[in-house]
Amino acid sequence: MKVLVLLAKGFETMEFSVFIDVLGWADNDFGAGIQTVTCGTQKTVNSTFNVEVNVDVLLNEVNVDEYAAVAIPGGFEEYGFYEEAYSEPFLALIRSFESKGKPVASICVAALPLAKSGILADRKATTYHLKDGHRQKQLEEMGVEVLAKQPIVIDRQVITSYCPETAVHVAFELLEMLTDKSMRQQVMQAMGY
Repeated sequence: MKVLVLLAKGFETMEFSVFIDVLGWADNDFGAGIQTVTCGTQKTVNSTFNVEVNVDVLLNEVNVDEYAAVAIPGGFEEYGFYEEAYSEPFLALIRSFESKGKPVASICVAALPLAKSGILADRKATTYHLKDGHRQKQLEEMGVEVLAKQPIVIDRQVITSYCPETAVHVAFELLEMLTDKSMRQQVMQAMGY
């Protein structure tokens, strides 16, 4: 099975790497049969703090039917995250995964494009909670029931979280959704969690 890791310009590298590592451990060490495929609007995506990542596929080449889930790291506004994360092609891809009932995992402010796409309407979620809860207020303004003090919120197949600290735990939640609790526990133990 393949998991699409969807990158917007200005994505946060730590939030990106957890999906590669957790799903990679599951596949490499425990035969989970999970392949991660990176994706962006351009071949090279510049992250927060200017780390460049060459993606495997371009957003306009993605056939959602080939993927089991999508994972989206958050990013920094000052590095242009919302320019791409709020673009219609990015939002349409999110809608496509949700409409097919496939898991959509997001970390921190990646919940905001989920909400902008419409998939969080009348659902529970969270996003970055620090700096006076500014981002959580934005999420609420988009019609989302914000669970402000809950680090990770799962509403059906959609995972949201409230800061970078939750990143690896979101990846473990996604792993469990794609496999089972036993696989999650094996990988967590192997990685020292």
